[in-house]
Amino acid sequence: MGKQYVIGVDGGNTKTDYFLFDIKGKLVSHLRGATCSHEKMVDSYEGTYREMKRCLDYLLSDKGIEIEDIVSGAFGLAGLDIPSQKEYLEAVINRIGLKKFVVDNDGYLGLKVGNESGRGICSINGTGTVTVGIDSKGHRLQVGGVGYLSGDDAGGAFITRLLLRDIYSILYRCGEASNLVGPVMELLGVRDKLLYIEAVTQQYSKGLNHTPFVTLVLEYAQRGDQLANHIIDRVASSLAESTVGCINNLQFEQDEVVDIILAGSVWVKPTTPILIERYKAYVKILREGRYNYSVLQVPPGIGAVLWALELAYNQEIGGTLRKQIIEEMEAIYR
Repeated sequence: MGKQYVIGVDGGNTKTDYFLFDIKGKLVSHLRGATCSHEKMVDSYEGTYREMKRCLDYLLSDKGIEIEDIVSGAFGLAGLDIPSQKEYLEAVINRIGLKKFVVDNDGYLGLKVGNESGRGICSINGTGTVTVGIDSKGHRLQVGGVGYLSGDDAGGAFITRLLLRDIYSILYRCGEASNLVGPVMELLGVRDKLLYIEAVTQQYSKGLNHTPFVTLVLEYAQRGDQLANHIIDRVASSLAESTVGCINNLQFEQDEVVDIILAGSVWVKPTTPILIERYKAYVKILREGRYNYSVLQVPPGIGAVLWALELAYNQEIGGTLRKQIIEEMEAIYR
């Protein structure tokens, strides 16, 4: 038998990272491609197959490696939210030729890299939101991530939409005054309220950047602005409900210390602690228990490689091997 390898894939809504490691945890190659999400493809899962196969073929052929040399693979994919999507995506990977693999929502990658056990809860609060959990028996559960239908109201896109809607209400309806009106108008580049909604629609048509709007909400909430605090309160309570709901629907013991990993730009980037503090307070209200919170400071794609090696070895990856993989992966992202 020749040399053996594993593949880790972090598939987001805008890009996909493919990582090729040997079975001993050494980086062999890395490729960044376009999104492979079926939700972004004009031909859905067929497009996912085409894009994923193209990238994997290049990744392997460049190193003279055959698909048969891949012992295991782990695929964390955006847009995998319900059982039927999982079945379709498993069929895609089977068609590519992998025999031993796991495919699930990309939220699980943050959990796999967030602590050595790979157990607990991962709350994703980035452009969008999803909450995932894995208990000590290995049961997995995803809560939310399917948009407004699941009621998990969070993420930068949601926060921005609430803010812009509330500012419109202040300008044209019966919304209560807020010190955010001026800064939001400035971000949009308008002074006349008659141009407000046109500026908003133009920004969205160009691909609105949520970060500055989210930053405003967090900063003004910290200063005590009522509108900003209302938004933060709604988001914090929603995230807490998803977290506690995920815990309650898995098999965590009441006295168990539950690791909660916070990942995504809205969790990771802010310099003000108000959202995290309020979220923790709501979690405590909803479920008495012991929690170990940590903000994910390393790229979640590392979790895909750790998960693939976990499958290959049929055990958790820790110690020196885990540290080596994290160091090699971090070098890619620098």
